[in-house]
Amino acid sequence: MVGKSWRIAAAVLACVALPAQALAQKAGPWRPIFDGKTLDGWTAKIARHPLGENWHDTFIVKDGAIQVSYAGYDKFAAQFGHLFYKTSFKAYRLKLSYRVLEPPLPDTPAWARGNSGVMFHSQSPESMGLNQPFPVSVEFQILGADGPGPRPTGSVCTPGLSITIDGKRQAEHCTTSTGPTIPNGTWTKLELEVLPNGQVTERINGAVVFRYADIELDPKDPMAPLDARRLIADRGGVLPVTEGYIALQSEGHPIEFKDIQIQTLK
Repeated sequence: MVGKSWRIAAAVLACVALPAQALAQKAGPWRPIFDGKTLDGWTAKIARHPLGENWHDTFIVKDGAIQVSYAGYDKFAAQFGHLFYKTSFKAYRLKLSYRVLEPPLPDTPAWARGNSGVMFHSQSPESMGLNQPFPVSVEFQILGADGPGPRPTGSVCTPGLSITIDGKRQAEHCTTSTGPTIPNGTWTKLELEVLPNGQVTERINGAVVFRYADIELDPKDPMAPLDARRLIADRGGVLPVTEGYIALQSEGHPIEFKDIQIQTLK
């Protein structure tokens, strides 16, 4: 009986191990999507400027990082910008390091101080309107400290979209995370995981700050209803969004991104 029991236990363990091994085999290798030297593979889209015009060198490479710089600006003037990577992704893990710099431009809106983000499942930059401030996308929001109070980083915002948290469709444009308040100037690790079934996990410095799912176009979104409706019409009424582009945000406050890597999942 001892020998038979051992064989049964071994068979059970093998069955349990196989799915984990299969899952590991479905993840591709980590690869950089920023070479640390140039903006090759990345394209700027800044509100009121045509695709590809990196207005006043908003996005530059400095010391191995992509920096959102306003050195060439007299004022921000609501010229929200995004730097898009060239490839659309469906299921993947993304990791990078960021740090919020100082100071913002004098006319940066109060809510945008210390504010940036990583946009994903975004519409293509080619499909954005000339004056469109934000792509229809999900934003893994980055918030730096602004004053002495708490300001948790890692919230989620959804211009033109909606998500489900704990089985409930969210009507709010932004939902506050459980992330920490991080002093500006501090390098911080950001990780995003989008599984093939559409479940999303956000991590800051290795700790989970959000989980959500069921990304859909939302014609009632308070931030970008017209943009969402246009995309819904272009897609023949299809609402679920299962893939899209990744972009780094310029929202009136300087920030740096480095060590940007991606791992595709199947």
